[in-house]
Amino acid sequence: MKLHEDDPRLTAYLTGDLDSAERAALEQEARDNPATRALLETWQADLDAIQSVLDAERSQAPSLDPGRRRAVLAALRQTEPKRSRRHSGWQWVMLSGAALTTAVILAVPAFIPAGESDDLEGVANVTPPLAAPGADERLLDVLPESAAVTMKEQARAGLPEIASGHPPLTRSGADAPMTGPQFSSERTERDSGVWRGPRPGLEQTQTWPDHESYSALTESGFRIIADAGSATSTFSADVDTASYANVRRFLQTGTLPPADAVRIEELINYFPYAYPEPKPGETFGIDVEVATAPWNRAHRLARIGLRARGLPEPRPAMNLVFLIDVSGSMRPANRLPLVRRSLRALTQNLDARDRVAIVTYAGASGLALPSTPVSDRPTILAALDRMEAGGSTNGGAGIELAYRVARENRIEGGVNRVILCTDGDFNVGVTDHAALLRLIRQRANEGIYLSIFGFGMGNLKDDRLEKLSNEGNGTYGYIDTFAEAQRVFGQQLEGTLATVAQDVKFQIEFNPARVAAYRLIGYENRLLNREDFNDDTKDAGDVGAGQTVTALYEIVPVGGESNVRPIDSPRYFTEKLRDWVRPVAGEKSGELFFLKIRYKQPGATTSQLVTRPVQDRAKAAEQAGPDFRFAAAVAGFGMLLRDSSHAGQLDWPTVIRLARDARGDDPHGHRSEFVRLAEMAQTLKQ
Repeated sequence: MKLHEDDPRLTAYLTGDLDSAERAALEQEARDNPATRALLETWQADLDAIQSVLDAERSQAPSLDPGRRRAVLAALRQTEPKRSRRHSGWQWVMLSGAALTTAVILAVPAFIPAGESDDLEGVANVTPPLAAPGADERLLDVLPESAAVTMKEQARAGLPEIASGHPPLTRSGADAPMTGPQFSSERTERDSGVWRGPRPGLEQTQTWPDHESYSALTESGFRIIADAGSATSTFSADVDTASYANVRRFLQTGTLPPADAVRIEELINYFPYAYPEPKPGETFGIDVEVATAPWNRAHRLARIGLRARGLPEPRPAMNLVFLIDVSGSMRPANRLPLVRRSLRALTQNLDARDRVAIVTYAGASGLALPSTPVSDRPTILAALDRMEAGGSTNGGAGIELAYRVARENRIEGGVNRVILCTDGDFNVGVTDHAALLRLIRQRANEGIYLSIFGFGMGNLKDDRLEKLSNEGNGTYGYIDTFAEAQRVFGQQLEGTLATVAQDVKFQIEFNPARVAAYRLIGYENRLLNREDFNDDTKDAGDVGAGQTVTALYEIVPVGGESNVRPIDSPRYFTEKLRDWVRPVAGEKSGELFFLKIRYKQPGATTSQLVTRPVQDRAKAAEQAGPDFRFAAAVAGFGMLLRDSSHAGQLDWPTVIRLARDARGDDPHGHRSEFVRLAEMAQTLKQ
């Protein structure tokens, strides 16, 4: 089977129109023929580039309510002649180019912005879904509203007004901009896809509500040892990376992220670092480096790094349950279609020892595929290809069913995990989140973990997804592109799915003879009480095979120049107590702090302790290693995005220079991409 650039099977493959047999044949050809593989990759890259532009426009666009969407589709079907669903390569370019040109010139809104919730449930309830949707309907889910569709809708002035009460789009003059209903996030609300509130007027500006939600995040300040009465800092490990991919999505669409979306530890831990491998029989390799802080030369910056051990050969077998949100809000191309591609990539990286089941949820949950050995990969891929979006979101019922399937097919000594892919909307069915969290926690204690991956823009429930994954002893990631899916499910597959250390906690005891104050950078929602460190019943973060964990402390040395001052002289800070907290050993030693790490082997109930004293070498940041400097650049990037009061003399050129000079070995280009993101942020912040 040979493929050339005008072969209609090319665009049919990219738009999901090939049946499973044709798709399998084409993929086999791509594996066997480098020219075919390069052609597919080129077209996919073009499609992704087009999609990123459209996503940027969609993020600023209003929604088309379900009634008007049905009317447009019905009108198109009445007037358009039937044509083949497959377009040649050059037709695809012309179609995409026309859509882009029209969107730029006319600035017309998208039919279905990424912020759309489950409004499209009404489409399935009123109009029977098509067995094979045509190109027109697919474009409503992927492309902005084109001039042709707008003109057709205007020409049908006789169309009855839709039940929602929204009049058709109109122009008040030949050159006047499009006008339509105002969707105000402060004045309107949704109920089964119907807007309530004041009837919108024709000449009002169109906006769309922001349905994303983030937990409030207050940046940690300096803890002054005399004021705090303690020189100890305790926190839980965090290897989630969702914040970085989400921030990247904002910046690449020309928008600054909200401050609460910027979790600095997740930005730093997105990148792998060259920390030493663990010694035989150990779980972690530990690397600590101290130098001056790039944003305040009077302060120190301490970088604590861990590298977890890899999996033994052969790795454990995997029992995976894909839990897929197929509700109406998952229709856009960067949601369910991207989920399908991502899980196909994951499946391709599994082997015959592994098993996959698929559970879907919308208005009701269902078993789309019973647990199937990966030796029958075509059956799994065909089940993924059949996924279609429609209905409301019953996430609770889906999670319950997914756990039941995982328990029934449990592999002793293997990896047992539910992988949830969603935009985070849980608005129908079991909405008792306390009960849901108890279920997730109980299954995690049984060794069935939950990993969650967010998809889509404008509807992301970041706060909810992060909490669920924490309770499920899993990871939380955000997948904005297929390249990110390849990183998570390809380059870092074992770290994503296989846990090697549970309840990983850090405790740092600072030497009061050398440290006047300290600040943990990031980890604001991972802080623990001092007594939690030795409490083996206290839950903490888990670390996957081969993963690295990085934490940064900004330290104010005793006697150094700094604007950090005690709030007041403590009333009961006596000379005797001063002698107790500053022993002779501390005065004479070169120790800056004492590092302690606790963790459990998977399934264990008792933790193990690792300790290490850390010296202050007092070297300049320029003399530090590339991992130190790059992590410092990422931390600075996060501080500037959050407008941190602790950024000192830091500016965007410094962040960019630090990162560019510290890229080092960058086989997948992630660090180079970060430099480009920092340049984008600098432009947007000007």
